[in-house]
Amino acid sequence: MKLLFFNDFRLGVFDGDCVIDVSGAVADLAPAHPQDLLTAVITRWPEFQDKIRQEAEQRTGVPLDSVRVRPPVPRPLNIDCMARNYMEGATERPAVNGFPKTPHSIVGHGDRMVLPDIPATVFEGEAELAVVIGRRAHNVSVDEALDHVFGYTNLIDGSARGIPPRQNAFYQMKSRETFCPIGPFLVTADEVPDPQNLPVRLWTNGNLMQDFNTEDMAYSVAESIAFVSSLHTLEPGDLVATGTTHGGLHPLMHGDVVELEVGDLGRLRIDVHDDLGRTWKRETRHDRALAGLNGTPPQLSGKYTPETVQA
Repeated sequence: MKLLFFNDFRLGVFDGDCVIDVSGAVADLAPAHPQDLLTAVITRWPEFQDKIRQEAEQRTGVPLDSVRVRPPVPRPLNIDCMARNYMEGATERPAVNGFPKTPHSIVGHGDRMVLPDIPATVFEGEAELAVVIGRRAHNVSVDEALDHVFGYTNLIDGSARGIPPRQNAFYQMKSRETFCPIGPFLVTADEVPDPQNLPVRLWTNGNLMQDFNTEDMAYSVAESIAFVSSLHTLEPGDLVATGTTHGGLHPLMHGDVVELEVGDLGRLRIDVHDDLGRTWKRETRHDRALAGLNGTPPQLSGKYTPETVQA
C-alpha cells in the first residue's frame, strides 16, 4: 500500500494515478500532530490495514497533481543516515559509519530545498532509499532487522560541503532546514520484497545524474538497521537513510528541479531555491575525476566566490 499525507495532512492512499482520502478509517484518532497519527497507524497496523483498504475501495480518488502532497513521515523522532555505504568499485567494505539529521530538515514532494546564506563550497543532494521503522528496535540482530521495517520512501540527503571550520562537519553540512526531502509516499514493506535490488535514479532538470542499484550497498538495509539500533533505540516512524553513490553528485543551484525515483516508490520532485542566485560549474564528481581534478566544482558567481570573499 502507498500511504501519503495531503492538503491539511489528511491520510490518503495512492492507487493507480489517484489519491484516495482514507481519513475516515482513522477518524477515531485525535492526534496532536500528523506524526502521532502516522505512529498510531504504524503501531496498530493489523487493526487499521483492512479499514484503510476498505475505505480506499469505497471512495473515488483525485489526481495526484490536484492535491498538495505532504511529507509522508512529517516529524520522526530520529533520522539516521548511513555514511559512505556503497562499494562504488572498492574491494573492501568501508568502516561502518553514520550521522543524524534533524527532523526539522524534512520537506515533501513539491516543496523547496532552500540553500542557506553560508560559505559552502557546493550544495549537493544525494539519492537514497530510506527505511521507515515499524516497531521499536533496540540492539536488534541482522536476522531480526527487517522484521522491524514498516515501509520505505525516497529521500534526498541535502549537503552543504566545505563549511569552515571543518569540525562537526556532518552536523553543519546535513542538518539544515529543508535538507531532507522525502516522499511522495510511504510504501509498505510488503510491496518491496527485496530492498537490496532496487534501481535508484536522480534527475536534475530532466538530466539523469545518479543511476545505481541498492545491491551495491556495503552494509545492507538489515545491517544498517542493526548498526543504528546498537547505538540508540529506533522508534516506530523513525527513518534510516541507507546512503548513496558519489560519482553523480553535482552542484544544486537556484531554479533546479530535482527528481528521485527508487524502485516503485513513486517519484519525488523538489525545487531548489537560492536567494543569492549563486552558480557553479555543472560537473559531477565523476566528470572531475576523469579530468584529473580535485575538490568540488568551482563557484562561478554570487556571494562567497573567492573574489567576493577577498573583497
